[in-house]
Amino acid sequence: MKKIKAAVVGYGNIGKSVVEALQAAPDFEIAGIIRRNGAENKPAELAAYEVVKDITELKDVDVAIVASPTRQVEEQAKKILALGINTVDSFDIHSQITSLRRSLGETAKANNSVAIISAGWDPGSDSVVRTLLEAIAPKGITYTNFGPGRSMGHSVAVRAIEGVKDALSMTIPTGTGIHRRMVYVELEEGVDFKTVETAVKNDPYFVNDETHVKQVPCVDDLNDVGHGVNLVRKGVSGTTHNQLFEFNMRINNPALTAQVMVCCARATMRQQPGCYTMIEVPVIDLLHGDREELIAHLV
Repeated sequence: MKKIKAAVVGYGNIGKSVVEALQAAPDFEIAGIIRRNGAENKPAELAAYEVVKDITELKDVDVAIVASPTRQVEEQAKKILALGINTVDSFDIHSQITSLRRSLGETAKANNSVAIISAGWDPGSDSVVRTLLEAIAPKGITYTNFGPGRSMGHSVAVRAIEGVKDALSMTIPTGTGIHRRMVYVELEEGVDFKTVETAVKNDPYFVNDETHVKQVPCVDDLNDVGHGVNLVRKGVSGTTHNQLFEFNMRINNPALTAQVMVCCARATMRQQPGCYTMIEVPVIDLLHGDREELIAHLV
């Protein structure tokens, strides 16, 4: 079996989990890791792999798993797609997904490559669950309640604000798909808290939610990567009312995000050139194994 050669772009929380998920996948080979500082201070656990500053330094890459902050995804993915290499990312600003899909789609089609975007758990695998529930109960209302747990994307956005030394954004569900954001910030010496608080509340990640910002002496003392979701749909199948569906999970956020990205990296090898969200990809394409055996096992 010819293995899929995957490069990992970024080596933060998600990147480390992506490496672990690739190591556990029988159909993948790690082509290398792209880090901002390249092989400088190379972690011991990456001793067996090439660690470089740019993907062009690697050979024979089939797919790049972009484990970078959301706001870096478009620029990085377009560059990689232009090389004819497939990409997967976990872009998580819901309101900007359709524009990213158009942007990366143009580059992918022009260079005979494939992108699967927003391949985390929400957006991502939860999107697939929502789609299925809407199909089997076309009329109705779906509520997606996140947490309580740490949002990686929101936390990264706060850490990018000038004067913030470290940050933790917790998502607290209040019911019916409404959330409270509890943001804990550790500031550099002399930084004005009110200025940071205003910047957080005006950021697109937070502007639509009730957000509380609190200054703490040490964010690491509060840190926990656990998260979860409670997804509920109540609707109508045909003309029959009161169809009720509920999906729950409690997860390690980076580990699940990484696993979904690796599944989607596999799926990029089975799609026509272009850009896709997870709801557009056949779910069987996410799995390793013989197609008929998978059907016999799962159907």
